[in-house]
Amino acid sequence: MAERIEKDEEQWRAELDPEQYRILREAGTEPAFTGKYYRNKETGIYHCGACGAELFGSDQKYESGSGWPSFRTPVSKDALETRTDRSHGMTRIEVRCARCGSHLGHVFDDGPAPTGQRYCINSAALDFEQRGGDGAGS
Repeated sequence: MAERIEKDEEQWRAELDPEQYRILREAGTEPAFTGKYYRNKETGIYHCGACGAELFGSDQKYESGSGWPSFRTPVSKDALETRTDRSHGMTRIEVRCARCGSHLGHVFDDGPAPTGQRYCINSAALDFEQRGGDGAGS
């Protein structure tokens, strides 16, 4: 993992569009089935929308039916950090970018084998870099 990125909220607000800022920096959520990457089937890498860190490969994306892009596992164990989220009257595991601390989404233990995990990530928290392939993934 690259060196940790630290910026004040004024800098983040200047660099991100309002929706990205709301999700990445204020732990917001986009409405289900509306994100630009929900149905993306291109081959490539998903990056943090705030700092550009590599987070997920398209080979780990799958259709969970949840309404958000879902992934089995990140590109490396060091790419993400997690914390307990007790907001909205429930307990969940929040997923953040380990490089910049931005909110990405949540991870659940109801995913497919072999990991059993479902990383449920907001499209607005991601950027996508297409890399070869025929787009037949997920």
